[in-house]
Amino acid sequence: MKNKVPQVTLLFWIMKIAATTLGETAGDLLSMTLNVGYAISSMILIGLFLITVISQLASEEYHPLLYWTVILSTSTAGTTMSDYMDRTLGLGYAKGTLILIIILASIFMYWRSSAHSFSVQNIRTFKVELLYWIAILFSNTLGTALGDFLADSSGLGFAGGAILIGGLITLTALAAFYTRISKTLLFWIAFVLTRPFGATMGDVLTKSHEKGGLNFGTMGSSIVLGSILGVLILYVAFNQNKKSVAA
Repeated sequence: MKNKVPQVTLLFWIMKIAATTLGETAGDLLSMTLNVGYAISSMILIGLFLITVISQLASEEYHPLLYWTVILSTSTAGTTMSDYMDRTLGLGYAKGTLILIIILASIFMYWRSSAHSFSVQNIRTFKVELLYWIAILFSNTLGTALGDFLADSSGLGFAGGAILIGGLITLTALAAFYTRISKTLLFWIAFVLTRPFGATMGDVLTKSHEKGGLNFGTMGSSIVLGSILGVLILYVAFNQNKKSVAA
């Protein structure tokens, strides 16, 4: 089948951070601000994820709106899944993060043992695409737990956690340009790191000034981030259509 994922460029990472930050704020908007609760929110958002990912798997080619809708749904589902584990089940941020690390590592081990490439530039089989989306879901869930751990339990605070993760992302980008480390490995490292970066940035946007945030609230932050992501998706779709016409 045709390749169904976008090229990994700077724009890709900007959209990824916007989507994951929106996933943090929208997940909190549903579970906390609207007082739906973590358990019901997780059920709703996991259901949304299943609908979008099934649509993506059934599609025969790459559609920017559909692809980024799935990314967003994994972010929102990951937020509520992590909160349910850490808070409702009482596992705490550290234990929840450790469990999710083990789950994600197991997914990659199975992916590797099945003799399929980790390459994210050429997703052309159903099994590889399914593994790709499962890995994305749990990497976003892990990112939420890790971001919350850094912000609440490490003593760094929201801004400190964002600065730390931002520094690690910068080092990963430098490694991609100046070392021979596998670009695919660096992609997955960056993909995992951008989730806690989005989580901490979401906290910076929504939390009160007393807690180190900008006090935009979950509603205001979600509207702003949704607008930014929507404009970027339209831009990507326009360029894709333009190239198709030219071809």
